[in-house]
Amino acid sequence: MQKQEVLKVLKEAKENSKKRNFNQTVDMIVNLKDLNLKKPEQQVDQFIGLHFPRGKENKVCAFVGPELKEQSEKVFDKTIYVEDFAAYAKDKKAVKKLADEFDYFVAQANLMGQVAATFGRVLGPRGKMPNPKAGCVVPPKAALAPLLETLKKMVRGTAKKAMMIQVAVGSESQSEAEVVDNVMTFYNTLTHHLPKEHHNVKEVYLKLTMGKPVKLE
Repeated sequence: MQKQEVLKVLKEAKENSKKRNFNQTVDMIVNLKDLNLKKPEQQVDQFIGLHFPRGKENKVCAFVGPELKEQSEKVFDKTIYVEDFAAYAKDKKAVKKLADEFDYFVAQANLMGQVAATFGRVLGPRGKMPNPKAGCVVPPKAALAPLLETLKKMVRGTAKKAMMIQVAVGSESQSEAEVVDNVMTFYNTLTHHLPKEHHNVKEVYLKLTMGKPVKLE
């Protein structure tokens, strides 16, 4: 995959999409091949850190104890203290609201059992439980600011039932150079983790939210 080809396809995707009254997302679609998704080891679930945000930064909520409370409140969009867990356990609507509002959840490692018991029924099915693969389960003495910078630009590519991954890699108003870099970063990192690397990729497309997909050669 070459930068000039990605830039060409990005421009074409923009030209082929009617102007809307909102800032459209640039989506990347990767169709896969030669994987048996019935085998867990061949399913795809990758957290990939991009070099640039995707037009909007991910929002992060943290579940912490006294060791990280002060730091967390300064760093993350929302902090839920361990003493507040009981109130959320009685209010499923409040937990659903959290799941709708935040992209990633961070948890202090020694609280994971309580986090699972309180929030797991809602966050689990949505794939939003604090995930060690994304660095979201942290020790009580963790430095949280660097983690936030990573999570702001992170995307998750999954293929567990269908041979397709679709992720947002930028926005219509974003610098084309940044979007191209995000496309390249996602593709190169993803293929590195596939069993046969780029040979497991059938097709790649770019599209705007309301636009038609344009194929990358």
